[in-house]
Amino acid sequence: MKVVVLAGGKSGEREVSLNSGAQVKRALEAGSHQVDQVDLDGETWDLLRDGGYDCAFIALHGRLGEDGTVQGMLQVLGLPYTGSGVLASALCIDKVRTNRILGQAWLCIPEYEEVDPFRVSHERLEGLIRDLGLPLVIKPVREGSTIGLTIAGDIEQAASGLLAAGACDRRVMVQQFEAGTEITVGVLAIPDLQVLPTLEIVSENVVYDYEAKYTAGRSRHIIPARISPAAEKAARSAAERAFVILGCEGMARVDMIVDSEDRPWILEVNTVPGMTELSLLPDAARAAGIEFVELCDRLVQHAVALGPR
Repeated sequence: MKVVVLAGGKSGEREVSLNSGAQVKRALEAGSHQVDQVDLDGETWDLLRDGGYDCAFIALHGRLGEDGTVQGMLQVLGLPYTGSGVLASALCIDKVRTNRILGQAWLCIPEYEEVDPFRVSHERLEGLIRDLGLPLVIKPVREGSTIGLTIAGDIEQAASGLLAAGACDRRVMVQQFEAGTEITVGVLAIPDLQVLPTLEIVSENVVYDYEAKYTAGRSRHIIPARISPAAEKAARSAAERAFVILGCEGMARVDMIVDSEDRPWILEVNTVPGMTELSLLPDAARAAGIEFVELCDRLVQHAVALGPR
């Protein structure tokens, strides 16, 4: 088939997206597809409309790629595309709305509040710390890859963290810190729903931040995660439920913390997870017997089978 890989874009995850796109392109070419990689810009509409493509593989992370925007454009063009549709994409990029929906389904979500980062008084910040405790997690509502994230140990760090997050998004959330084992659970639906093995993240950095994610040697993956059988079952169930409740399609990755009582606390749901050689979902898929070339091919085949949405 003739496939266009959309990568790059304008979000803070641009470089990671370009890397994901390049590796997806190589994998699809290895599967005998004809592939173009396109950077999302003002001329993309005409190229997609006139390019004669059978499918678009979305490797765009963050805003304009993971938030339903490009999905809507592709739907207007009638071009099949990989991954979730407009609604699920828009919901999952918005951590506050994701939390509200999953919390109403009785999944474990750390306590949180959304704030205007530039209008939080000293007294208000003291109240947030009193209610949610220290350390306090501060992050943009609509960013990924821990961009703009701060884990604040005191009120001064919290104040700085609000400004850092506010520089990335006018909407910011502060959240209770949950201690435990950091894991992620990938879910595929291409077409049958498959929950991938749990993957434990061990970071050389204090926080599993942007550097740890994308610098070789700064983190490692342990599959399956070193958690109890009860926690394994609970985490896989929570990932599957989150995927279904939010209406995800194709693939998603659910990031969690498993606490000392085996409870999986959901941190976020990624509908366009990283597809680099260091990325989590491809690693978990390999552990389930799905090599990268097969994974990319199955995502495209599924998208074409779905047709224009």
